[in-house]
Amino acid sequence: MILRLIIFLALNFGALAIGGFFTSEAVTADWYVNLNKAPWTPPGWVFGAAWTLIMILFSVYLAYLWPSFENKPLLIGLFALQWILNVGWNPVFFHYHHMLAGLIVITSLTILVGFMLFYFWPEMNNKSFLLAPYLLWLLIATSLNGYTLFNN
Repeated sequence: MILRLIIFLALNFGALAIGGFFTSEAVTADWYVNLNKAPWTPPGWVFGAAWTLIMILFSVYLAYLWPSFENKPLLIGLFALQWILNVGWNPVFFHYHHMLAGLIVITSLTILVGFMLFYFWPEMNNKSFLLAPYLLWLLIATSLNGYTLFNN
């Protein structure tokens, strides 16, 4: 269990690090600063705290899921797609300034995480609640991206 947890923590925090590369300076850039943002946009520090907690919980979730789900290719594929979408949103939105493409990416990620929550419920039961903060945060992030798209 500990080794699985370390591997998933490394993979998930690696995704955050790569995404952070595209986000760190971009949030203070003129393009982002001058956008009309949703009134419910949290302060900047909340994003870091939320993603840290989410990735810890997601890593614990995956460490428990791995031995209980027999179709490893499916699990790896879903995780890889989640990883690519999670990392990919940052450059699409912050580097290339493609708000519509960003909305498509984050909506796809939200649907995927929601699918994972319900698809793996039979194996995970109450441990599925470890994935709930990720889904909730993605719903908020999707609404922020959508607001930005439609109000700029």
